[in-house]
Amino acid sequence: MIELVAFDGDDTLWQNESIFSMTHERFATLMSRYVDVDHIEPRLFATEMRNLHLFGYGVKSFTLSMIETAIELSDGAVTAADIQSIIDAGRAMLEHPVELLDGAGDAIEAVSRTHRVMLVTKGDLFDQESKLARSGLGDRFSAVEIVAEKNERAYERILTRHGVAPSQFVMIGNSPRSDIAPVLAIGGWAIHVPHELTWAHERLDDEDALAAHGRYRRAASLADVPALLADVA
Repeated sequence: MIELVAFDGDDTLWQNESIFSMTHERFATLMSRYVDVDHIEPRLFATEMRNLHLFGYGVKSFTLSMIETAIELSDGAVTAADIQSIIDAGRAMLEHPVELLDGAGDAIEAVSRTHRVMLVTKGDLFDQESKLARSGLGDRFSAVEIVAEKNERAYERILTRHGVAPSQFVMIGNSPRSDIAPVLAIGGWAIHVPHELTWAHERLDDEDALAAHGRYRRAASLADVPALLADVA
């Protein structure tokens, strides 16, 4: 019997990667004065991956990686005005309105009628708390967990704190790497709600193997979640 259902936040309940995508384009335009545009995105991604273990996830980490990449790509020629433009882009991301995905509120409400519902999201604590507050969804959850990384150990700690066995837990999210694979690995259930702009780091090479797992379910949209959850339960 399912005791606890968790929703992811970014790109499951509200838009996130679309904001990053717009800033990537802004950064590419800025740096195209220094280097061929085809070199910009791979170098920025490599910098992000190199910095993850130091800076973690989120807009602040991304902004620092943009600044570092700008210095490297320009061989130190990037101007103070350009650095300020990058900082302004990061600030604009943090101030961007929270845009709920279609059916987010309805899905949470429907699931909460039959199950305890919580939010499990990762990233910068201040940024995630701010987005949750501005989303208007905060009072819909019985608990909120904001973690630095979503891996097997993180989920195990969360379930221990809430007194729930993995087999009694369902995670709903868009990321195969963060929301699906680790939950299946510890014995939980996962409902995958794909987003068209999932970040490359959140994808996996063997996603077909996940889809074949017995505790995996796939929803075309959040509207499908309650029915899929009833099938799991």
